[in-house]
Amino acid sequence: MKLATLLNEEQLHIAAVDSHWAETEKGRVLLLNTLTGWPQHINSMQALIESGGEMLAVVEQLIANSDHSLWQPLHAETLQAPIPRPIRNIICLGWNYAEHAQESSSAKGVQIDALPQHPIVFTKATTTVNGPYDDIVCDEQVTKRLDWEVELGVVIGKSCRHVSESDALDCVFGYTVINDVSARDLQKRHQQFFLGKSVDGTCPMGPWIVTADEIDNPQHLQLRCRVNQAIKQQASTDQQIFSVANVISTLSNVMTLLPGDIIATGTPSGVGFARTPPEYLAPDDVVECEVEGIGKIVNKIVRPG
Repeated sequence: MKLATLLNEEQLHIAAVDSHWAETEKGRVLLLNTLTGWPQHINSMQALIESGGEMLAVVEQLIANSDHSLWQPLHAETLQAPIPRPIRNIICLGWNYAEHAQESSSAKGVQIDALPQHPIVFTKATTTVNGPYDDIVCDEQVTKRLDWEVELGVVIGKSCRHVSESDALDCVFGYTVINDVSARDLQKRHQQFFLGKSVDGTCPMGPWIVTADEIDNPQHLQLRCRVNQAIKQQASTDQQIFSVANVISTLSNVMTLLPGDIIATGTPSGVGFARTPPEYLAPDDVVECEVEGIGKIVNKIVRPG
């Protein structure tokens, strides 16, 4: 299933989406929380995820039994981030593709002798979350070096602690597309990731969550990023150094993962700061990030106001 959060008549709704991801405007949506029999306490995507797998079976039944007249045309501008305000920071992976690790170190004038032996983990603030088709504000008083990073996003479906790698994917609710937009000058200035990754609105995601049962193997998905129609990144998740299952297991050995936690699994090579000469996003640029089998998000860079 494709499950989305959308704005309809000034209210947020949980919606099922019937659409090929590349044809958003031709799709249809069913506002689940307006249906007869829908539990009123499940009033957000976060609440739906927390309700557990049994509720997904209810959703499937409601979709199957829904009257055709209840489905509405899908308009891209109504789509919000699937979880508009997560309960915790987005968990992110750095240097999770070998070529990206090498290009990043070279751009910094450092040659690495070996790839990371353990996942490099940091977070983005919850206020970075942005809609799949919303504008990204670039305030030059804050940053002049805004960069793109297409990533596979993983949404945790149940609490898990000390989960084995073999059982880790059972903890996944679904998958989404993330652009881990980064302020490279802030990263360099502060000598760590958090502030450079946490500028408001710099984590567009969506356009929906594809439930885990529809993704046979998260390690065989193509990723692509375009800026103004020019391809900047193109890779497959099979090139990840640490698989989705490995990352979930590693994280859960340290902390309890909670329903609704979002993990951005790292970006492949082709980012702007590692190019010769470096390239950065500017007002009026349009960034498209897509992941095979999930969808595409499109965001325009704008000035404040």
